Amino acid sequence: MTINSTGALVDLKRPKVMGILNLTPDSFFDGGKYKDETSILHQVEYMLNHGATFIDMGAYSSRPGAEHVPEDEELQRMIPVIDLILNKFPDILISVDTFRSKVAAESIEHGAALINDISAGNLDKTMFDTVANYQVPYIMMHMKGTPQSMQKQATYSDEIGRASCRERVCYAV
Repeated sequence: MTINSTGALVDLKRPKVMGILNLTPDSFFDGGKYKDETSILHQVEYMLNHGATFIDMGAYSSRPGAEHVPEDEELQRMIPVIDLILNKFPDILISVDTFRSKVAAESIEHGAALINDISAGNLDKTMFDTVANYQVPYIMMHMKGTPQSMQKQATYSDEIGRASCRERVCYAV
């Protein structure tokens, strides 16, 4: 199986590594460690040299209890970094971690290759239209509620038992 990411066919028969670049000051993982051009480019180069096929960039913290970030602020964090990275690494495959269709669209227009949506289209009803319009690969994640409320809604019954899997693809039933 392959996916087409900005014209590059990526073979998914073997697992791929996705390096994570948080562009938020409150990330639970790195706490906003990559704030300037030098540290951003150094980290991206490090991840590429250590086997990353994709660099996943997020500008809205999805950690439990994260504060809401306005769309224009998410764009201000994301777009200049996409431009910076693609200027230095023109063949890189950038994944954009966003649940907002406008951020996804502008990121794609600046050269992002795929969308990683933590909300599976539930927080922006026009996300699927954007993905269809731009014909980019789409990663659909699962989350109950929003980053602000997801810890209060994290109760599950037997979700695995309710899934039907065939040929390495699972469907909720």
